[in-house]
Amino acid sequence: MHPQVTHYTYRVTWSPDDDEFLATCAEFPSLSWLASLQIEALQGLQDLVREVIADMEEQGEQVPQPFADRSYSGKFNLRVGESLHRELAIEAAQDGLSLNQYILRKLRAA
Repeated sequence: MHPQVTHYTYRVTWSPDDDEFLATCAEFPSLSWLASLQIEALQGLQDLVREVIADMEEQGEQVPQPFADRSYSGKFNLRVGESLHRELAIEAAQDGLSLNQYILRKLRAA
């Protein structure tokens, strides 16, 4: 069973270069749709995504799962250089926070 097209992550922005609205989809970064109205850009891209999914399924290709339908553990590993690790640990200690709390605060502020 293929995912619901409406569950994918869409973004519609104004494109001054094209003088139209540009719709994109995070799970299908190579696809986009231009239209004079925001809703038409979104609907056009959703129709295109629907067609691409059908084609992928017909070809036996794996269809990307929508980010909204994925489960997340809340954990990810990040490798940084030794000097950056030291710098972050010092800043966290100066703020009275664990390194994890400090980095989480930094990520939220970004």
